Amino acid sequence: MIIKEMIVVEGRDDTKALRRVAECDTIETNGSAVDAEVIEKIKLAAERRGVIIFTDPDAPGEKIRRTVEQHVPGCRHAFLSKDEARSRRGAIGVEHASPEALLKALADVRTAGSRTEEYITKNDLMSAGLIAGPGSREKRERVGKLLRIGYANGKQLHRRLIEFRISRGEFAAALKTAENEAAAERTGKKRDL
Repeated sequence: MIIKEMIVVEGRDDTKALRRVAECDTIETNGSAVDAEVIEKIKLAAERRGVIIFTDPDAPGEKIRRTVEQHVPGCRHAFLSKDEARSRRGAIGVEHASPEALLKALADVRTAGSRTEEYITKNDLMSAGLIAGPGSREKRERVGKLLRIGYANGKQLHRRLIEFRISRGEFAAALKTAENEAAAERTGKKRDL
């Protein structure tokens, strides 16, 4: 796989992992405090080649994602779930993901879009049990994984559904699959997807 855009990652190990599965160039932030020099490199990359933000599915990774998007709007985003990015010892990071998970995340890159039209409302999220209810966190995690937009709290999920232009149909399908998976786990049955 050849990636034409520059990929923003957190560090050298992420670069190595991505280069094992794709021909690509990266910009390493070297931590969650993204400095002005790195932002300038990302701006130049966005102008010349385009940018994919591919950070760890944890709080520092989300901070980097928000910082870069704030300074360089219009970037594309690749996401891994925490399970896909977890090492055998429990560490979480892009560098721990399997080659298959990395390729799938790069194949499912999303572009944040205009916020002019709201597809799913906060009331829709409440009605679906994704905000402020028992099991809402786990349900959000499943839905975020299925939609390839990563885990988010209720407010972040609402924003991402809008930013990534997730349609009501996509949302409903992911919600139904998440509910079916949860029901299968509760009854101890494994379901082939």
